[in-house]
Amino acid sequence: MSLTIKIKLIIILSSITAVAAIAAPTTIVLLNNNKTINFTLLDNAGVMIEAKGYRIYIDPINLPNANYSDLKADAILITHDHGDHCQSSTILMLQKEDTLTVFPEIMTTYINDYDGTGAVPGDTFQVGPIEITCFYMYTESSHARSSNYTSYIIDIDGFTFFHAGDSYNIAEYDQLTGTIDVALLPLGPGCQTMCDMAVVNVIDTIQPTYFIPIHYADGANDGFVTVYGSHLTDYTIINLAYFESYEFKP
Repeated sequence: MSLTIKIKLIIILSSITAVAAIAAPTTIVLLNNNKTINFTLLDNAGVMIEAKGYRIYIDPINLPNANYSDLKADAILITHDHGDHCQSSTILMLQKEDTLTVFPEIMTTYINDYDGTGAVPGDTFQVGPIEITCFYMYTESSHARSSNYTSYIIDIDGFTFFHAGDSYNIAEYDQLTGTIDVALLPLGPGCQTMCDMAVVNVIDTIQPTYFIPIHYADGANDGFVTVYGSHLTDYTIINLAYFESYEFKP
């Protein structure tokens, strides 16, 4: 893909509180009648996607109880069992009677404790009309490929989000080329995930329309855009602070 097109950056600078950024469930239904998808970046790698009257969380941790205890999950998707991606108290807070809670199949204790569903890469699930596909997630060190940890693809009427979890730049990303609209990729640290030019290389492989940084240290998202943004001239970067939201209107 050509790298000659001037970079398009959407840098969200406003300070938005979680309670203001998140619509009430009745409003969500109205928004999605207009084909709006509400995306909120939570803490670390946590995200919340609201679409078509459904609310999906991926790796939620450290949620303010006052803001989120009433925002129950239709689905909770966990990529792996590290504490910065999987938090029992948050999973419990978000549960309702029919919540689909998906864990990698190796996480048997969590599956049993939360009446969860075990998954491996390649598995698919439906949350209403939204399709969820489990994909590969591993690194060179602390996330063994043999553990079958899972990243996730969320397909909303053909508009797709990819959440990489803690994955490195893995060979399987070739399978995603041209199929992802929004890539949610971690910025580091490098010993745990992809970082720096590895992130750029993954974006060039997947070729999403949008890139949203996740899993970053304080200020690292802004630093990444400053240093590496010129390498990403064919993509729209949506640079969010934790607990900020963005509306997609596909």
